[in-house]
Amino acid sequence: MKVIEKIRAATSGNDDRVVFSFEFFPPKTEDGVDNLFEKMDRMVVYNPSFCDITWGAGGSTADLTLEIANRMQNMVCVETMMHLTCTNMPVEKIDHALKTIKDNGIQNVLALRGDPPHGQDKFVTVEGGFSCALDLVKHIRSKYGDYFGITVAGYPEGHPDVIQDGVTPLEVYQSELAYLKKKVDAGGEVIVTQLFYDTDIFLKFVNDCRQIGITCPIVPGIMPINNYKGFLRMTGFCKTKIPAEITAALEPIKDNEEAVKAYGIHLGTEMCKKILASGIRTLHLYTLNMDKSALAILINLGLIEESKISRSLPWRRPTNVLRVKEDVRPIFWANRPKSYISRTLGWDQYPQGRWGDSRNASYGALTDYQFMRPRSRNKKLLEEWALPLEKVEDIYEKFMKFCLGKLKTSPWSELDGLQPETKIINEQLGSINMKGFLTINSQPAVNGKPSDSLSFGWGGPNGYVYQKAYLELFCSPEKLNALVEKCKSFPFFTYMAVNKQGDWVSNVDKAHVNAVTWGVFPAKEVIQPTVVDPASFDVWKDEAFEIWSRGWSQLYPKSDPSKKLLEEIKERYYLVSLVDNDFVHGDLFAVFEDI
Repeated sequence: MKVIEKIRAATSGNDDRVVFSFEFFPPKTEDGVDNLFEKMDRMVVYNPSFCDITWGAGGSTADLTLEIANRMQNMVCVETMMHLTCTNMPVEKIDHALKTIKDNGIQNVLALRGDPPHGQDKFVTVEGGFSCALDLVKHIRSKYGDYFGITVAGYPEGHPDVIQDGVTPLEVYQSELAYLKKKVDAGGEVIVTQLFYDTDIFLKFVNDCRQIGITCPIVPGIMPINNYKGFLRMTGFCKTKIPAEITAALEPIKDNEEAVKAYGIHLGTEMCKKILASGIRTLHLYTLNMDKSALAILINLGLIEESKISRSLPWRRPTNVLRVKEDVRPIFWANRPKSYISRTLGWDQYPQGRWGDSRNASYGALTDYQFMRPRSRNKKLLEEWALPLEKVEDIYEKFMKFCLGKLKTSPWSELDGLQPETKIINEQLGSINMKGFLTINSQPAVNGKPSDSLSFGWGGPNGYVYQKAYLELFCSPEKLNALVEKCKSFPFFTYMAVNKQGDWVSNVDKAHVNAVTWGVFPAKEVIQPTVVDPASFDVWKDEAFEIWSRGWSQLYPKSDPSKKLLEEIKERYYLVSLVDNDFVHGDLFAVFEDI
């Protein structure tokens, strides 16, 4: 979706909301990239209207920027805007970048001239390239029509190239405004500004733009002060005016990093309050790949709450233009959403309304990608899961501790810790794990909870959500036989079980799809975003069993006996999906009482 459409939807008519967005830059190391995505995952749960990723000076990070943009749009599932510059970019490279992001379902571009490469003082047009952002905007519009939403840069104090002794001459400033209008008239739909610290200068800039007929949204770029030296370096590079009161406030605390950060949050909050009071409803935060200051400012403004995160669906809705209408998924990948996305890339259509429309789609094969983890997560798994295992009960204990929140990671989850709703049933989960029913996915029954419930809510205000109790677990053949026998006394229970070799045990037809989560909202059809689908379960089982090896046992040295124990379980156990279809009076855990 284009950023301009998001801004218009949020700020027009009765729905006059403030929308905010975040900017990131490509890190220099693999660990830095891992850390960036960890921070990004934490930040996007607050539903920014978009996030953008910069294009390094002189095109130095072109490939990495393209890779990060793709992951942001398709794995993090946040609306992504990619910077694109003219520096060192002949038209062939520009078109390659635009084709790549279009193929990846990205619709938003920030068109810039760009800074000179490192070691050069001035911008030089490359042969076969463009000399300015206006040329780039025109090219994008002429070649791609209205597919892309184009954002352009605005400079409240003037572009750094034209600032002289801290001031932009009036005639030069007016020329800059005229040039900005040309960029908008050529196809720019949104203006995002250079950083500033004098809000009066920004507000004057907005008024000056309106006076010459620029009517599109002008989004203020806010850069929180995180440390004193970085602040001086950035404002020096951009030739940004620093009001005397800011200098006076920083000088006594410049060597106290925590005090500087606290002041930066206070200043950013006050700047945003003044901007919002003027009637502007958009904020763009330059994060410098740090999350705490940007989030603290939004909390201070009352735009987000740490304890209250709204969800349009139980899982994060895709932003890829090719799958934005997708609203149904099998429950099996609930804790591994990125793996699910990677295995469903390239589908001709994605399920909307009912799963049955796409149940015959072909899942992608398992690859190394599904088992890759950030280094920091791998380190935590090593600490929590790579301890000696002498007997099968040691494995039971690991699963039990995760369900009780004593472990923060699981080889079967990409997520951190337990989901809020799981904490409601964690004691029961811990109990059955110690009996040898090793749970990897679950949800409690819900009968008409408000859609804004902190633990269960999704889908927007004034609705009600429902869930059937669900468990997914591994168990031995002997325990499976006992469970199947007990299920005969529970007519509302449906189950599927399969081992690594594909032996199937079930009391449901393989063609029957079971909706296990649904919601009812004003003026909408019933939404059923999560299903139990036997065909998908048969696909998921290969991934679930492989995690015993590539997610857990590979943490141990080759000769470690713990490795042998885990491999034996992988070869022998069954994967079980169990649903209690009585979401009003049922008790899913009753079936385990005498086993």
